[in-house]
Order: sequence, then structure tokens, then C-alpha cells
Amino acid sequence: MADAVTTAWTPRGSWAGILASGAFGAAGQPGITIEARDGLGIASLIVGEGRVEALAQALQGRTGLGLPVTPRIVSSTSHSLVWAGPDQWHLIATDRNGFDELLRDLAPLAAISDQSDGRATLRLSGPRLHDALAKGCMLDLHPSAFPVGATALTSIAYMGVHLWRIADDPDTGDAVFEIMVARSMAGSFWSWLSASAAEFGCKVTATGRG
Repeated sequence: MADAVTTAWTPRGSWAGILASGAFGAAGQPGITIEARDGLGIASLIVGEGRVEALAQALQGRTGLGLPVTPRIVSSTSHSLVWAGPDQWHLIATDRNGFDELLRDLAPLAAISDQSDGRATLRLSGPRLHDALAKGCMLDLHPSAFPVGATALTSIAYMGVHLWRIADDPDTGDAVFEIMVARSMAGSFWSWLSASAAEFGCKVTATGRG
């Protein structure tokens, strides 16, 4: 009889093996700062007709956040709610501790899919960020058109992305964006972003698992 084989699986972050902390591109002061946002809890919420108010009350009680009904993101230090279409949202937690319990509590009110290991998210900032994103994004990301709190489902370099703008960098005043892609597209998206941003000089911080 063959001996039993036990395989130990080590969790890996969505950007593991794709990007690493350091600098690349043009020398000097980096024009773009990139942070890998690994370890987030991410879930999609889809609510049926007539159930929005009940879900909104539950989320208000558990996270302290109001449910956005237009393309917006609302955030606290621990959670964010990102509009993802009519009666659809992404619930994001900065820490996965307690996230499963939160989703179980919300399950009677919405169709929920845990996407924590199925999405890859980057936080981007810097004085040359708009120049890099303009190479592949057709949206007008100027502050007058895309203010803090705005979010959009769009494509960058023919890849589907969900992007939103969070509070400006308090030290530099630069706009700060987060971009989320399907994990299966993380390598392709990084290939485009790193090539588009290299001429401006980049600083990369890899966080989380892997």
C-alpha cells in the first residue's frame, strides 16, 4: 500500500513572483509610487430588488459606512465599500481577521462571493502617475473630472479594471488611486504598467504574503 502523501500549501499574495520592492526606471526622484495591496479581504455583494435598505442598515451597523448608490467609494480605517454597478458593491477589509464572520452575517441579505484570493490590487500615486495611466486608460482622471471618492469600471490596455481615487497624499498633495484587476491578469497588468511607468522612475513596495 502506498504511503499517504501530505502536501502543505503556503498562501501566496496576488503579486508574489510578479513585482518586488525596489526602484526601477529613470534615475532620480521617483515620479510614481506603487504599493502592492496584498492581504485584503474582498467580497462582491449583489442585492435583490427591495433589499438594498436592509443591506445598507446592516453594513452601517457593522462597518460604520453608508452604502454608496452612485459610482463612489466610502472608507474607514478598516473597511471600504466600492460601487460596482446597480445594486452591486465590493466590500474590502484591510485585515482578513473577522472577515468570514462579517460575510456570514451579511449572507441573508445579499448574494456574496469572497474574492479575496481572486483579485489583485495596487495603490498608485506620484506627480507623473496621470502621464503613465494616460497611455492605456481612456478615462479623464483630472481632479475636476475624477475627484476623491470617484470610482469606475473601465479598461486599461484592453484589460478590465476597477479603479477608484482615495484621499490625496497628505505629504505631497498628489492624487492616489487604487486599481483592482482579476488575479489571473495581474502579470499582464504589471507588464503594461511597469513599461508605461519606467520613463518616470518608480518606487515599488511589495506587502503582504509571498
